[in-house]
Amino acid sequence: MKTIFTRLITIFCFARGGPMALVLAGLLGLAGPARATHIVGGELELEHVSGATYILRMNLYFDAVNGQPGALDNELTASIFDRTTNARKLDVVLPLTTSSYVNYTNPACTVPVLSTRKLVYAQTIQLPAGTYGSPGGYYAAVERCCRNNTISNIELPFAAAQTFYLEFPGVVRGGQPFVDSTPRIFPPLADYACRNELFYYDFGGTDADGDSLAYDLVTPLNGHSNTVVPKPAQAAPAPYAPIDWKPGRSAQDQIPGTPTLQIDGRTGRLTVRPSTLGLFVFGVRCAEYRRGEKIGECRRDFQLMVLNCPANNPPSVLVLPQAAGHPAPYRPGRDTLRLRPGGDHCYQLRFTDPDPGSTLTLSLHPVNFAGNLPTFAATAPTTGRVHAAGAPDTLTATLCFPDCLNSRGKVFLLDVIVADDGCSLPRRDTVRVAFIATPPPNGPPVISSTAGPALPLHARVGDVVSFDLVASDPDNDALTLAMTGGDFAPAAVGAALAQGGAGGRVQGRFTWRVPCAAVRAAPYVFTFTAAAAPCGEPQAAALAVPVVVDYANAAPVLAATLPPPPPADGPPPVVRLALGGTYAATLSGTDADRDGLTMTATGRGFDLAAAGMYFAAQNGTGQASGTFRWEASCAAVGLPQPLIVDFGLVDATCRPLPQTRAVRFEVAKPDSAAVTLYNVITPNGDAQNETFRLPGLPPNFCNAEFASLKIFSRWGQQVYETADRDFRWGGQGSAGLYYYVVAYTDGRRYKGWLEVLR
Repeated sequence: MKTIFTRLITIFCFARGGPMALVLAGLLGLAGPARATHIVGGELELEHVSGATYILRMNLYFDAVNGQPGALDNELTASIFDRTTNARKLDVVLPLTTSSYVNYTNPACTVPVLSTRKLVYAQTIQLPAGTYGSPGGYYAAVERCCRNNTISNIELPFAAAQTFYLEFPGVVRGGQPFVDSTPRIFPPLADYACRNELFYYDFGGTDADGDSLAYDLVTPLNGHSNTVVPKPAQAAPAPYAPIDWKPGRSAQDQIPGTPTLQIDGRTGRLTVRPSTLGLFVFGVRCAEYRRGEKIGECRRDFQLMVLNCPANNPPSVLVLPQAAGHPAPYRPGRDTLRLRPGGDHCYQLRFTDPDPGSTLTLSLHPVNFAGNLPTFAATAPTTGRVHAAGAPDTLTATLCFPDCLNSRGKVFLLDVIVADDGCSLPRRDTVRVAFIATPPPNGPPVISSTAGPALPLHARVGDVVSFDLVASDPDNDALTLAMTGGDFAPAAVGAALAQGGAGGRVQGRFTWRVPCAAVRAAPYVFTFTAAAAPCGEPQAAALAVPVVVDYANAAPVLAATLPPPPPADGPPPVVRLALGGTYAATLSGTDADRDGLTMTATGRGFDLAAAGMYFAAQNGTGQASGTFRWEASCAAVGLPQPLIVDFGLVDATCRPLPQTRAVRFEVAKPDSAAVTLYNVITPNGDAQNETFRLPGLPPNFCNAEFASLKIFSRWGQQVYETADRDFRWGGQGSAGLYYYVVAYTDGRRYKGWLEVLR
């Protein structure tokens, strides 16, 4: 491992692997006392939460070595503007939420002059559709001064400010919601670059909406803040003035070097081979596109420090065949490995580094394929030291390609990379291996059953359908059995598949007790699949077994001594008895299918026993009988009328065909239409027609009994009253016309007149 020894004196000196011979005054600047040295860079982000709710976030990178503690803000103010009109839409205070340090790629390369803190300021905001629907979109800005005064590539860095800038689309397009979270870009940079050595860093971002991202280098923005007003209460609207480059520098040549600073427009990877010591500011823009249209952008300002580093020679790696007699190493760009079934799939890797004490690490990177990757054999480590006490000069490892790897005739490319532990970033050597891989031949699985050749199978309700399945694979690939239904779920109808075995042979047992719910005309087609996945390539064999559920049912026959049934939709027949009368009937049922029979008698809205009715049934398989008896009483008269009894016979089968008979029962009441009322008496002592009586009144009947008789004079004066239905009134008083009222307990009234003649 390349260690760093540091000693802070007038000149920094470092052991191999760190900066050396770097003048302290050159790092801190020679232009006089430090002024406002704190801001390293930053960027804005907008994250959609739900509905109209978003989080506006400002990531600020702070110089933890030279930054003035008083410049550490507890909040920043962001302003949002309409891009078309520059109209101010919102000023929002972003409180400080988190503070953390940015890590080095290799912590062993840490230097005391470079430490960066990440400060996150965030606030939840609302972007309602009625306010933020402009087709031209919006932009957000935060203005803050000042930059580090030691920056080497811009004019007057101690007075240069920063404007952090973000563009985002309206939340409505074409009358529909348009949701967008801006890219979350660039893992922040903590590393330094070494003069005259290639520096690389991945600034590639991610987008929650899956939008396409494109990167380019831009001139950082200065804006309107300054040393007098370093922290404006709000950002001013665009345009924002750019920083002033020093002579020879520009957006396309921000850091002197060969090559100068560049960024991959597709991946966001930064590269530069700096030629000058110093601290350099640079700007990166990430634009997001949806369906080919640019919808927004975000920018990051950042800094890169270039130091003198000890010489670091790159490591090297060779790829050698394992087979004896083939000692020549693989030649990148000229050789193509051909991985065939039964052939050698393993290769030896030899890697070393000319520098003493280097720690080397092997890694693999697939260039144009995915899926199964080669692996390193566990017998040899992929990491180790060379040219150190007790360590070898050269390390070896074994790289093995999977037998199943299949390039389908194409040339796959694999980068075999060895990296050292040099500073500021590891030096690497890459061997790009081209290969064509052919997997071993593989036969498909087979499946059979004992269901027999005579298909479909036939079963009745209650039967158990059972048969065995056997699946095998000629290459002994691991198999699994599965069962599906054509237009049904097997488990929903009670079918089950149990399986056992392992490897390339599996047995299964299908069982199905056919339930009533399975009765239907269409057959049940059960499909059984034996599946394997040799080398990740699915293979399957299927077997279909149809099962027909046979079902037929004849209606049971109900016979009874009940009154004959009425014509269709006619009222039920009537059984009428006088009080105290008795009625009896017998019923019998038969079923040609020998299904279980159940006979019932049920009162419509009343209990049979409460009406003096009794029913007993003898149920059985294919036969049933019942007896019914009714004793007419006042209890039946007192129930809600009419009294209708439903007699039923039902067969115990999947689709019953019940037989029913309905009979109405009534208790005969006295005929009140034949009531005789008398209206003349002659109480003259001749023993003829001497008294008034009413022997022809209706007799008492259950709850309808004689209650009273009242006689009134022609002037309405009551002259007589009795509760005796056998009364005799002798006409006491003067001759003339009288009126009477007879009352019964069921509310009936009989009225008449009576003339008394003397």
